Amino acid sequence: MTPEELSLAISACLKDAVDAGEIALSSSAVPDEVRVERPKNRDHGDWATNIALQLAKQAGTNPREFATVLSARLKSIDGVSAVDIAGPGFLNITVDAATAGALARVIVEAGHQYGTNNALAGHTVNMEFVSANPTGPLHIGHTRWAALGDSIARVLRASGADVTAEYYINDAGSQMNVFANSVYSRLHGLPVPDGGYPGQYIADLGHEVLTEHPDIRELTEVAALPVIRAAAYKAQMKDIKATLADFGVEFDVFFSEQELHDAGAIESAVARLREQGHVFDDGGAVWLRTTDFGDDKDRVMIRANGEPTYFAADAAYYLSKKDRGFTEKIYLLGADHHGYINRLKAIAACAGDDPEVNIEVLIGQLVSVNGAKLSKRAGNIIELKDLIDWLGKDAVRYSLARFPADSPLTLDPELLKKHSNENPVFYVQYAHARSRGAARNAVDAGVERSAFDASLLDHATENELLSYLGSYPSIVAKAAELREPHRVARHLETIAGAYHRWYDACRIAPMGDEAVTDVNRTRLWLNDATSQVLANGLDLLGVSAPERM
Repeated sequence: MTPEELSLAISACLKDAVDAGEIALSSSAVPDEVRVERPKNRDHGDWATNIALQLAKQAGTNPREFATVLSARLKSIDGVSAVDIAGPGFLNITVDAATAGALARVIVEAGHQYGTNNALAGHTVNMEFVSANPTGPLHIGHTRWAALGDSIARVLRASGADVTAEYYINDAGSQMNVFANSVYSRLHGLPVPDGGYPGQYIADLGHEVLTEHPDIRELTEVAALPVIRAAAYKAQMKDIKATLADFGVEFDVFFSEQELHDAGAIESAVARLREQGHVFDDGGAVWLRTTDFGDDKDRVMIRANGEPTYFAADAAYYLSKKDRGFTEKIYLLGADHHGYINRLKAIAACAGDDPEVNIEVLIGQLVSVNGAKLSKRAGNIIELKDLIDWLGKDAVRYSLARFPADSPLTLDPELLKKHSNENPVFYVQYAHARSRGAARNAVDAGVERSAFDASLLDHATENELLSYLGSYPSIVAKAAELREPHRVARHLETIAGAYHRWYDACRIAPMGDEAVTDVNRTRLWLNDATSQVLANGLDLLGVSAPERM
């Protein structure tokens, strides 16, 4: 029995008690699902609920009386062996071994789908993250949202949301001209101009431009710069996409800011927002009255010289997302972008959306790595590809996923390279590898997943392990709801610990010449169920589940 199934069963019992007149509540006051959680002291049962404390006042009674009426019905739930009332009205529920153990088969048969849910079905989400300028390689400042953004997208999809992961390419504006000038200078053996982009990668891009356009040095500067800009941009984006692929991060859409400008989307956005009554002219410039919606000042869209601002592009980009059918837009921004929250929400309001529903802005704090070296190619940054080569994709991604985004983070390379239980990613991956090794050994000993008797899973460590496996779907749902994939990582560590304790206490394969029994076969189901949950959870974090370590 999963927590979700028990929750629904309690709700059904509560509804029956109301319909029978045993509890004086309106049917609308009965929740569709009742929150259940593990008691801190497992001697108090397998699950606990405080529903009596929540609803007793509405029912005109005290919590213990409410709990007494409800407990009589809860005892009739198939698989519930005991219901006790504790304290002011907590209900502690114990399920029998067969009911608890049946979960092992459910998980194995569900496979990769175990843990998925429909809590966010019908939600159409555009999630933008990373969006680094295409003027240089991805670096340590991009790692957190690359890892977390991809994991958030995965948990949202696991909860039924239709998610489009999008990378906004800032390929318009003056920085692209500076980028082209930097490559041009290196192509001609000149120093990078003041304010230009330093680093060996600029020279490397120059070589790629030269390979594609062998006669580029023969062109005038005016003729060469547009060619260099396009070719170097293309090469740098290829490098960015390759690094993201190495990091296990996939985007559904790479959206070009320049295409917004070329398509007249900026002018269209100004016109649409003017029709909404939020645009005004002052001092020769065109403004959006964002102060009406909580921004600290109104924002210029078109300067007095006729040039659009970055804010105008932000507005046009938001409208593009709206026009493409995304009712929910999630922006994942860096620690230095707190000032963007109110202005983006103001854009949403000006566009006729509800800023509390249709837009969400998440801010990620800085991450650092002890002992990380500056890139030899870029000179002044720590490249993401160097971190991957140094520490490995799995170690970096897992470490970034196991902490909330809003907490500053320093990674310890020495810890991440250890093959010991001190290293969280090793601890979880080893549990998976150990479970796969146990399965191989069991099969070699003649144990097959044929007979299954859930009542045989009655050891204390089996009860503990099953309880954590059963909690996994609700953890995934909560991680999606709160955009917090670290909840999945921490729960995997809990499962890994429970698995190691079970493995040490309960044999799967028989000892020596002992005959294979249904205990062995049933334990193999539990072993493989654990493998499946660990693999499913690691996949949500973009981390591999090794067969051997």
